[in-house]
Amino acid sequence: MAVKDKGGKSAPKGGARLWFWRIVKIGGATAIFGLIGLIVAVITVMGSLPSFQDMKSSPNGQMILVRAADGTEIMQLGPSFGEWLDIEDIPQVMKDAMISVEDRRFSYHPGVDVIGIGRAIFTTASGGGRLRATSTITQQLARNIFLSNSRSYTRKIREGVLALALEQKFSKDQILELYLNKVYFGGGAYGVDSAARKFFNHDGTNLSLAEAAIIAGLVKAPSRYSPTADSEAAIGRAGVVLQVMQDVGTITPAQAAEADLEGVEFAPEKGQNSVRYFTDWALPQLDTLIEDNGEPIVVWTTLDLSMQRAGTNAIQANVPGGAQGALVALDRDGAVRAMVGGTDYVTSNYNRATSALRQPGSAWKLFVYLAALEAGYTPEDIVTDAPITIGGWTPRNSGGSYAGDISLRTAFAYSKNTVAARIGEDVGTSTIANMARRFGITTPITTLPSMVLGSSEVRVIDMVRAFAGVSAGGVAIAPYGITKVTTSKGELLYQHEADMSQVLVPPYVTAGMTDLLQTAVNVGTGRAAQIGRPVAGKTGTTNSNKDGWFLGFSSGITTGVWMGRDDARPVGGLQGGTAPARAFASFMKVAVAKRKVEPFETELKLPEWQLEPDDEAYFGSPDDVIFIDENGNPVEPGGGPGPAPDDGPSEAPQPERLDENFIDRALGRDTAPQRPQVRQAEPRPPVRRPPPNPQDERVAPRLRDEEGQ
Repeated sequence: MAVKDKGGKSAPKGGARLWFWRIVKIGGATAIFGLIGLIVAVITVMGSLPSFQDMKSSPNGQMILVRAADGTEIMQLGPSFGEWLDIEDIPQVMKDAMISVEDRRFSYHPGVDVIGIGRAIFTTASGGGRLRATSTITQQLARNIFLSNSRSYTRKIREGVLALALEQKFSKDQILELYLNKVYFGGGAYGVDSAARKFFNHDGTNLSLAEAAIIAGLVKAPSRYSPTADSEAAIGRAGVVLQVMQDVGTITPAQAAEADLEGVEFAPEKGQNSVRYFTDWALPQLDTLIEDNGEPIVVWTTLDLSMQRAGTNAIQANVPGGAQGALVALDRDGAVRAMVGGTDYVTSNYNRATSALRQPGSAWKLFVYLAALEAGYTPEDIVTDAPITIGGWTPRNSGGSYAGDISLRTAFAYSKNTVAARIGEDVGTSTIANMARRFGITTPITTLPSMVLGSSEVRVIDMVRAFAGVSAGGVAIAPYGITKVTTSKGELLYQHEADMSQVLVPPYVTAGMTDLLQTAVNVGTGRAAQIGRPVAGKTGTTNSNKDGWFLGFSSGITTGVWMGRDDARPVGGLQGGTAPARAFASFMKVAVAKRKVEPFETELKLPEWQLEPDDEAYFGSPDDVIFIDENGNPVEPGGGPGPAPDDGPSEAPQPERLDENFIDRALGRDTAPQRPQVRQAEPRPPVRRPPPNPQDERVAPRLRDEEGQ
């Protein structure tokens, strides 16, 4: 029934339909113009493409000369060439394996896989994750020859246009021949023949199905699946390739079963050392530092070869059997002087210094105590080491012992878990997480109460960066490995400029933190890290001895050591204060040998708001004030020391009291600071406590650290 207006005439009922057709027409016109523009772009690019012979003779990669900090040549990287194989000389199993795993619709797509893109868009729209569309073989060829590996929509569009142009100018066989002779398979090997010679010690014209599957599997991640670095990973990836070939129908289940991956003989790899951990981390950064023009370049790095050797030796000599180790050393401005990512690069090129995520244990208390110091705590403040439960979580100290009322410095030196928990409850775990973020932790951080004991996973290099920030007086430190890049003729392409302008915390906070860290090495859990000169550092041990850490600094060098198993199983006897601390000391003795001894700046120059008296203190009763003598013992007002507890006759000398005086003497302080009154600062009544009662002095000798020492 038509709708009539006030004049009795029928009103138009197709308003929505009209707009629908307008949108369709606009969309169709846009699509037509877009298609015309694409055709023009493809035709234009086709005219600029080199000939097939020219593309065959173009270089496969860039020659790179890498130098250490002193100019010594570390290595020379560049293409490793085999013989050029014509398409008919390449084994059919090699062609089938590559097409099956990299581009199963290669035979009939126009250069861009429209079906694959549509499937990726549908998967993303239906909640299957972010948009992912695998590049076709033609797109990969276009990228390898004409473009860089930068990830951007502009590069992806250019890659697609180039792929369409290549498909229009060359046949499928020509494209596949170019691809199989130019694709990178890792270890400097470009092309099938080079890969066959490197990995199997024979040319590429005679490849078995198993060998072809191994080579085809390398394209996805050449360094991760390299047979010379991790043969098990290479074989596992080859199994995936065989399964894909079977699914596509290029081989039968019987052929897949007959392929003996375990029986493949790999060519022995030439000796490599731990320097490759550093270069594998540093050199990929070139993509963001300079434009890739294919010209030979010289890369000057921060690596100190003597420190690198010392770091390698320290890890190999101290790591427990069956475990792995990692070490990173930073100079004052963030220059990476040494990087060891494992016990042996040839056995495993996985870089545990930059990639592994492990729990830091008590090394995380760096951020807990930084937050406390920024909130107004001082190393002399009194805290309570006693059982505590927070939201159903009850932390405990190693050995189950508790020391009662102790100073913040003593609590840190002996890594008291209950004190860290009280501080977390007081200042807030979100504040601690924010402090960790400020100092360079990039991994997710939990804000549960247990986070104060290092339950969030971190990277070694990030933890070292944080300790370096403390060493620098609260200035942000950014690790870097490349100082400059030049052409082979000496033309400067890039020069690193360190930015030391970002201040993370006031100097008094890092002064107090350095005081605590120095105490932990001198008398606490890090005693094995002593090297005969001032050292500040912290141990870390996780549950069941799965991870052991030591991080610290001296004379401008900040070093972090981690040890543990890759499968996160317990390691008998592994504690931060044992093998990691010994490896740290072994390395640092070499690293700082030619540097002057530098005392730490630990004087707390507090801001005025902390120096001004608390008005509320004047309203208290004089009876609430506690008087102490020069030794820190309570005394009656106007009188001598208070009465000592009557424990009966003593048959043996009492062990030395582990209090502030003991720590002051251990740190070489001539006169212990007198503390006539302990002033409680709101809002921390649950954490900060008055000096201990003489009746409780028997607790002090039983102080134990997180390592049970």
